[in-house]
Amino acid sequence: MTAPSSTAIPNPTETIRQPGAGSSLDFDESVPATGTLMVSDERTLADGEREMTLNMGPQHPSTHGVMRVVLKLDGEVVTDCDPVLGYLHRGVEKLGEAHRYAQVIPWTDRTDYVAAPMNNLGCALAIEKLCGVEAPERAQYWRVVMSELSRIASHLVWLGTHALDIGALSMSLYCFREREILMDIFERFCGARLTTNMMEIGGFSRPIPDGLVEMIRGFIRVFPERQKEYETLLSGNPIWLARTKGVGVITPEAAVSYSLTGACLRGSGVNYDIRKAMPYLVYDRLNFEVPLGQHGDVFDRYLVRMEEMRQALSLVEQALDAVEAMDTPLMAYESAYVIPPHKGTMTTAEDMQRHFIWVIKGFSPPVGEAYAAVEHPKGENGYYFVSDGTPMPYRFRIRAPDFVNLSVLPHMAQGAMLADVVALIGTIDIVLGSVDR
Repeated sequence: MTAPSSTAIPNPTETIRQPGAGSSLDFDESVPATGTLMVSDERTLADGEREMTLNMGPQHPSTHGVMRVVLKLDGEVVTDCDPVLGYLHRGVEKLGEAHRYAQVIPWTDRTDYVAAPMNNLGCALAIEKLCGVEAPERAQYWRVVMSELSRIASHLVWLGTHALDIGALSMSLYCFREREILMDIFERFCGARLTTNMMEIGGFSRPIPDGLVEMIRGFIRVFPERQKEYETLLSGNPIWLARTKGVGVITPEAAVSYSLTGACLRGSGVNYDIRKAMPYLVYDRLNFEVPLGQHGDVFDRYLVRMEEMRQALSLVEQALDAVEAMDTPLMAYESAYVIPPHKGTMTTAEDMQRHFIWVIKGFSPPVGEAYAAVEHPKGENGYYFVSDGTPMPYRFRIRAPDFVNLSVLPHMAQGAMLADVVALIGTIDIVLGSVDR
């Protein structure tokens, strides 16, 4: 297998402080009035030192949802860290086993709602693999376009909230300014902004709306300059550098040991991207590089995600250039596992009957199992189905990247300062709807 192409991202400064050095927690300003940082225990150890147990969350804003982190502190130094999950558990996987295959896709919107189209895509690819369906070439290019725009939208939410947690308040306003453009594009494409349900089994049943290509081209024109504004605000900012460089270091060996994927893995210099290692859609026809970090700290993961947005923009442009000359179908209508065309259901008895059965009873895939994964903004997002030949999955499981990546938090927090914990949670990039499911 050919090694994936990569781009090493150097740190702009050579000075790397030790984890937590120079940080402190100002209880007057950093602790919310709701009391979500709460001392639950304090005891004296055998050597006379005092150990404090602190509850961070589950309503603390910097935990990015209802996650509770139980910290043990020696002064302001973290000696132990225990993430407590499950406050947002809704049983999405079990619900998937009680619904027909096509009905499962909208549930994936409600997991990582920041990057809903990518969740839809992974689920649709797994069902298509199970049924032996392949979307038309034109639909695959459009899937790339929407996936990479979703990657940028997700990274913008991450960057704005991550910087906000650390103290760069205005970054969230800058990032959401561009994200609104992407939400308008999604709305034009499928009628929804957040929970899009835009990827369908076999391709797209809806035509490409008029003016959509021009909207995307307009975003491609303005975004590079907007991204330079982010870098002007952050990349050379001494406070940002002090709070991110040398903090949360993950060695390549530790990253592999914890099964990390996405920027959490590539920030440590490990070159693994599913789009290169196990290409899907038409990624093997497109040119892009995999950005890699050098030191595995919070700052390197910031640089990796910033470069990923540039690469995503290039992929969108390449896919648009390739698809604009195509006038082929967007849906694999010849398959019995795909919803019949709307026009046929209105004019022919055969298509009307097929549509009725597909909607009311659902289709029955062959007996077997299938797993498909996509390179989600947060890492490897995989979907696993087991079919017993009935219209509903016998088993349905999601490999959520942020759930797996969160396992490294205690490793990063060991020996860090209390004030750095918010930076460590932010650098993982979690959405609790995906973590808890």
